[in-house]
Amino acid sequence: MILSFHPCFNGEKNIICAGRRPNIDDIQAIKKATAVILPQGCRPDLYKMARQHCRHVFPNYDARFNHPGKLGQIHLFRTTGAPHPLTMTFTSLSKYLHKWNETALVSHFPYPFVFKFNWGGEGHNVFLIQTAKDLEKCLEQAAIFERSGQKGFLIQKYVDGLQRSLRVVIIGEAMYSYWRVQPGSAPLLDLSIASGAHIDYFSDEAIQAEAISLTRTFCDQACINLAGLDLVAASNPSDPKLSFLEINYYFGRRGLGGSSTYYKLLEKSIHCWIAQLPN
Repeated sequence: MILSFHPCFNGEKNIICAGRRPNIDDIQAIKKATAVILPQGCRPDLYKMARQHCRHVFPNYDARFNHPGKLGQIHLFRTTGAPHPLTMTFTSLSKYLHKWNETALVSHFPYPFVFKFNWGGEGHNVFLIQTAKDLEKCLEQAAIFERSGQKGFLIQKYVDGLQRSLRVVIIGEAMYSYWRVQPGSAPLLDLSIASGAHIDYFSDEAIQAEAISLTRTFCDQACINLAGLDLVAASNPSDPKLSFLEINYYFGRRGLGGSSTYYKLLEKSIHCWIAQLPN
C-alpha cells in the first residue's frame, strides 16, 4: 500500500497532516504502508515517524534533519568532500568573540566576505561584508537574534561568480539545471527569481553538465533526492571551478516552468521511485 501525505500526489491511501502533529492513526497507517510519500515541507516529527515505521520513504530528508541549517550544510559539504568556499562556522556569538576580532578575522578573510545567519534560504539573511561597520552591524544583529533563541552564523569567502549562480534541482533521479543571473553589476548575493534575477537555460552548457555530475555525486553520498542546490562558477582561476553555496530543500519553481510543471515532474519521479522498490 502506497501511503501519501502529499496533497498533490495520490496514493492508495491519502492523509493530510498539514497544521497538526502526527498522531496514533498516522503511525498505524505508516506501519501498514509499503512506501510513504511526504510533502516537501514535511515536519520533523512526521519524517521521524515515517522513517521509524516504514522502510521506504520519499523524499529522503536524512541530510536535511541530521544536518540542519547553513551550519549543518557546511558540515555535510566537509564530510563528503564537496567543494565549497572557505568557511568558518560559529554556533553562537560568544564562540566568535572568544577567539576573533575584526583585525584577526580580516587577516583570514580579507574584505569583501559573506556573513550568513544559520537559517533562511533563497538569499535571505545573507550579507556582503565590505567594511568593519558592516561586520559590526551583523554581529549586533546576531546578538538580537540570540535573545529570541536563534543562534549561529557563518563567515565565508566571497566568490566572484560574475553575478550569476547555477541552480541544480534534483527530483528523484532526474536533474535540471539553469543559471540565475542578477541584473546590473551588484555583488552576487540574492539570486532568487523573486528578487529580480532572470533565468538562463542555455549558457555554458559544459559547465552545467559538470555541475550536474558534481551534484549527482554529492547527492548520492548525502542521500538527497529532492532539493535545489546552488553552485557558483568562480571567475578567479585560483578558486575551484565549481563550488556549492547551499542546499534548498524548499525551493522556487519558476525555473522549472512553474508549480504545475514541477508537480508533473515530481509525480513522474515518485512513480519511477515506486517502480524500483524491491518486491
